[in-house]
Formats: sequence, C-alpha cells, structure tokens
Amino acid sequence: MTMSRRGPRRGLAGLLALWALAWGAGALAHDFWIEPSSFRPGPGTAVAVGLRVGEDFIGDPVPRTASLIDRFFIRQAGEEQAISGADNIDPAGFVRADGRATALIAYTSTGSDLTLPADRFTAYLRQYGLDPIVADRERRGESGLAGRECFYRYAKSLLTGAGPDPAVTRPLGFTYEIVPDTDPTMPGGAPLRGHVLFQGHPVAGAVVTAHLQGEPTARLATRSDARGAFTFPLRRGGVWLVRSVHMVRAGMLARWLHARDWESHWASLTFDWPGPAQPAPGRAS
Repeated sequence: MTMSRRGPRRGLAGLLALWALAWGAGALAHDFWIEPSSFRPGPGTAVAVGLRVGEDFIGDPVPRTASLIDRFFIRQAGEEQAISGADNIDPAGFVRADGRATALIAYTSTGSDLTLPADRFTAYLRQYGLDPIVADRERRGESGLAGRECFYRYAKSLLTGAGPDPAVTRPLGFTYEIVPDTDPTMPGGAPLRGHVLFQGHPVAGAVVTAHLQGEPTARLATRSDARGAFTFPLRRGGVWLVRSVHMVRAGMLARWLHARDWESHWASLTFDWPGPAQPAPGRAS
C-alpha cells in the first residue's frame, strides 16, 4: 500500500518511519518468527499470518511495514504467491491453505542499521553465541568501539497438510536459512535434523536453538558441524521454533557509505511437530 505524500498522511508516514526505526533498535537482541493463526489448517481455511519478536518463543506482534519487507510469500501446491496486507496492521497478511500437502510461508526483510555501545554490543554477541566476533574485535583492537551493524531477517513457517511436501527440505536461496532434512510436520520426524546455510554454503559452528511454545524452559541448543548440520532430540510434540544467527564483517563499501562494520543474519523456522511416532499395535514401545 502506497501512502500519499500530501496533507495529513505525511505526518503519519513520518510516525511509521520512526516506529520502524524504534522497532529495529528494540528487536536487535531478540528472535523474530512467523506465527500463523493455525499451524494445522484444513483445506480452504483462511490463515492469519502474524510476525512476532521476542525471546524464548514469547513475543509481541510486529505490524506489517512495507519498507521492512523484502519478500513475503506462501509456497504450496508447487506455486508461490505473495502475501499482501495493509501497513501498520497485525496480522501482517492472510493466506488460504490448500491443505493437501505441507505449505511454506516465508519472510525476508530489508536491512536495518543499528549502533550499540561497546559493552552492550559485546553482551549481545555473547548472548547469541557469536564469540568469534568478540574474539575478532579483540584481535583488531575494536573491543572498546561501538558496534555498528545492519541486520536482516529470514523467517519460515510450515503449515501442516494431509501429506508431506519435499519442497520444504530444499533451500529457498535466502542469504541465511534453516533447512530441515525431512518434513518436520509429519509423524516420526525425530530426531529433528537440518542444515544452516549462508549464501548457499554450510555454516560450521553456528549456534542453533529450538524452543517449545508455552514451555520457556524447554530450550535445546547445539552447534552445527563442519557440514552445517544440526540435530535436536525432540521428545515432545507441539509448536517449535528453531532459530540461528550468523554475523559477518561488512564489506569496505558498506563501511564507507553506511558506517556499518557488521552484518547479522537471523534465521528462524516454526512448525507444529506431532510428536514421536506411535508403535504399531501389539508391539512393544
């Protein structure tokens, strides 16, 4: 939706821009994910697509802001469709579920710049397991400098259908993304296995965490191996959030033109896991 630049709407546009800036600053050290109104919609069901920001899978709504959206779409039945909506509204959009197979909702953001004081930047890096960045700043004598960063979001969510869709196990080509090895919405998907990819290549040593909705203490954490692979021994069914952060030093042009020293890439995946497969009747569990 394009706003007019005339009359009172100019003030509204300015307020929205200020809100977007404030949201970016407040959300830096928080996870970002997609939370649909139903993870298991029936065929033809309208699903509200909410965006959330928070910690431990407890989040606040993020109203839709067109200037922050790079891509926002649903992929189902072999087709991709953009998710439209009105600015400054939660939910951020609506989709109609096909229901025949797993559908994938995806969101990528434009970059948001932020500068943090040195101590807060270091604390945030340690909180998210970005210790190599802490070490690199120490090695370069930058530990006392403010952290100048541009961050990007790459969120995916799966809607359970009548059957699996192998497409959900394929990369979408996002700069940073979490790719499950099998469709985690189907029974028997334990342990959960997947890969983290940066620019299509596996990332070794990335911290990956999994959070169970409604259970803030049910948090699993691991690091990806040399192939970018990770494994979580899920034992309880429910809605799960898997997330990871990857940070790289900004290029010389970005540092010169935009005063950015770092670029962080935040990936998330939400889905409803049905739980462990039940043993066949008459067989020991």
